Amino acid sequence: MKFRLFIIMIAVSGWATAQTYSLEQCKKMALENNVQMKNKTLDLEASEKVKKAAFTKYFPQVKANAFGYWFTDPLMEMNVEGGNLPVYDGNLANLATATEFAYFPGMSLSMIEKGWAGAVTATQPLYAGGQIRTGNKLANIGIDVNELQLSSMQKSVELETEKQYWQVISLNEKLKTVNEFVNLLDTLHKNVADAVEVGMVTRNDLLKVELKQNELQMSLSQLTNGISLAKMALCQYIGVTYNDTLTFNDTLAAVTAPEQYYIDHYQALENREEYQMLQKSADAERYKTKMQRGQYLPQAAVGIGTAYLDIMDSNGKGYGMAYGTISVPISGWWEARHKMGERHIKEEQNQNLIKDTNEKLLLQMQQGKFMLEEAYKQVCLSETAIRQAEENLRENRDSYDAGMVNVSDLLEAQAQLQQVKDKYTEAVTGYRTAKMNYLQITGR
Repeated sequence: MKFRLFIIMIAVSGWATAQTYSLEQCKKMALENNVQMKNKTLDLEASEKVKKAAFTKYFPQVKANAFGYWFTDPLMEMNVEGGNLPVYDGNLANLATATEFAYFPGMSLSMIEKGWAGAVTATQPLYAGGQIRTGNKLANIGIDVNELQLSSMQKSVELETEKQYWQVISLNEKLKTVNEFVNLLDTLHKNVADAVEVGMVTRNDLLKVELKQNELQMSLSQLTNGISLAKMALCQYIGVTYNDTLTFNDTLAAVTAPEQYYIDHYQALENREEYQMLQKSADAERYKTKMQRGQYLPQAAVGIGTAYLDIMDSNGKGYGMAYGTISVPISGWWEARHKMGERHIKEEQNQNLIKDTNEKLLLQMQQGKFMLEEAYKQVCLSETAIRQAEENLRENRDSYDAGMVNVSDLLEAQAQLQQVKDKYTEAVTGYRTAKMNYLQITGR
């Protein structure tokens, strides 16, 4: 009973560790675990912080300043000698002939040796040449661009995941094909061996079958290793731990004609993230020009504050204040002429880039359409080739059974069928990848 329970536990443990993933699950995990996606998401969060920082410029800017000093010697020193001072009786005429005097012993005065001053101000910009408003618009564009880049990267990750996923499925299908021919050759080997025993065929025919069996075993080994490597690469890309029991449950089902995926490329152009980012770049260049112009326009602000002064004899006092500022960069207008000329050139360069990129995007979509058409034709040709190869194998098998052809012809017919099945698998995989690529480059 203990032994049986042990066997059951092993079986359950093996079943529990076996994991099966669909294509959609792989895409989801790739998006969640891809490092580039994580970094681009952080870029989006950073651009949102930039937007919030730009928004604070609408509000008063509060500053606190303090200044203290301590000189080695007072800045003002004065010595007054002592002596008899006339007593003033209130009549200026008697001051020169005064008869009474008061003794003054003299004194020394020193001032401005140490002190400090502090102020707290709140300044509200009234007009800054449009730089604050334009800066906020630029920050919004930064968010939009990062969102578009994130969407574009998401599609790229999904496309790469699909490529790697169908690579695994394709190798599994090829493995199934090889196993089918291994079984056929095992049956053929038994029949040829029996025929050798009774002297109907030579041993050379048996050696040809065994040679083909060895070739298939090598193909099995290569395919097994290739499947393991392809699975490892896919697991690394989607962020899961690889193990031998991991499987993928999709198959290479029949494909449909590509006409249903076609779309007007000029309309599809507007759905491309690249096109939308180019439009954002044009807006950004215009806002940068406005920002540059704003630096040479007058700026006005008002503010309130409080100050405390203690600069002499430790007799400090607080003051309230209200103020206004106007700044006119007169000497900068000469520079502005050249700087604005530079900005207009940048805008023109951006327009040239937009035009060139749009043409390339249209060309890319047309190329993707051609690739999809060619991939579908390859699938159709491979299907026809399979039917021909199957019929050829059937006829050669009947002729071999009737003694009309030798074993080499039969082996050649089997090898041809294996080859066309492998090409069909590659064609279907290529078609699925071409379809995904066409959908992506047409903004879907």
